[in-house]
Amino acid sequence: MPVRMQNLVAMTALAVAAMVATTAHAQKKYDSGASDSEIKIGNIMPYSGPASSYGVIGKAQAAYFNKINAEGGINGRKINFISYDDAFSPPKAVEQARKLVESDEVLLIFQPLGTQSNSAIQKYMNAKKVPQLFVATGATKWGDPQNFPWTMGWQPNYQSEGRIYAAYILKNFPNGKIAALWQNDDAGKDQMKGLRDGLGDKASMIIADKSYEVSDPTIDSQIVALKDSGADIMMTWAAPKGAAQAIRKVAELGWKPVYFLGNVSTSVAAVLKPAGLDNSKGIISTAYLKDPTDPLWKDDPGIKGWLAFMDKYFPDGDRTNINNIYGYASAQTMVQVLKQCGDNLTRENVMKQAASLKDFTSEVLLPGIKVNTAANDFFPIEQMQLMKFNGEAWEVFGDIITGEVGH
Repeated sequence: MPVRMQNLVAMTALAVAAMVATTAHAQKKYDSGASDSEIKIGNIMPYSGPASSYGVIGKAQAAYFNKINAEGGINGRKINFISYDDAFSPPKAVEQARKLVESDEVLLIFQPLGTQSNSAIQKYMNAKKVPQLFVATGATKWGDPQNFPWTMGWQPNYQSEGRIYAAYILKNFPNGKIAALWQNDDAGKDQMKGLRDGLGDKASMIIADKSYEVSDPTIDSQIVALKDSGADIMMTWAAPKGAAQAIRKVAELGWKPVYFLGNVSTSVAAVLKPAGLDNSKGIISTAYLKDPTDPLWKDDPGIKGWLAFMDKYFPDGDRTNINNIYGYASAQTMVQVLKQCGDNLTRENVMKQAASLKDFTSEVLLPGIKVNTAANDFFPIEQMQLMKFNGEAWEVFGDIITGEVGH
């Protein structure tokens, strides 16, 4: 081959190699918190304070990310999970969000817990254009991509849950009189709105309702007033501590209403045991996750896999606490989004991929429940199933019901 031709071939080869290298380099895009070796994820949990029983969620998520890292990470990158305590205090949540974004420089904040805390940081997160992703609260405000494109929910929203109870009450207790205890924040208001909207022209079935503050030491006076209303159906929308107090007080008063309990407080370990398992018998709620106390899942491969995970990565975790299932499933959803991001780990692409989930599922979600999102649909899980507590475990019944709120 002539020297000239050899030089041309060599130059062409170098040019192609340079193009390939440039293309490969161009494919990798990073914002703060991401690099060739690491993905930095922030989190805010109430590890102390009146809602501290939810803190196990953050611990289960940390354990799951440890599992992912032990298996090689995501596309070769290890997750650096930085989780702070806000004691269920909105001002503290703001302080921790600023620390995560401005000091720790995380790529995103994942699953910050609580309606009040998330409300406090929502404008800041959107102004900074940092994902406030898969928030751990079911308020409908997290599904508003037009006004808050950097905030997305995860669990079924509270209004849909309220409608599900309303439909069940109308069918089975059409002449019932309803009393309700609700948390005095956007979560409680959402839940009550769903119940009222679901009852429609029968909303007058709600003959009494009382609110409470999460920080209240006791809710005895509210329960006494609700019993005195003459209601024969009791609805409790409360955080675990308040929910346990309500169930126990209802039993102490000898009141025996048909009892409905909001999904966020169905943990056998954190709510029903403290309330008394006998006192909790017959309570009706909703589920979208497999409950490890339900004998139905005794031989289920998904629950067996979760138990193996708990044994290896979270041995101190309570196997009867569904919040540990919640932490596991939500972390799996986060990992799926990061896998879809590939080498484009920008905040914009994180939200794009979070809004592009198609029939994603976890082995601990109830059969038939899928995670689906779109650019105009920030409600990832919209299906639930009714369940009843038999004194030892929850038992699901009826069909999977799809929520209608948010579209």
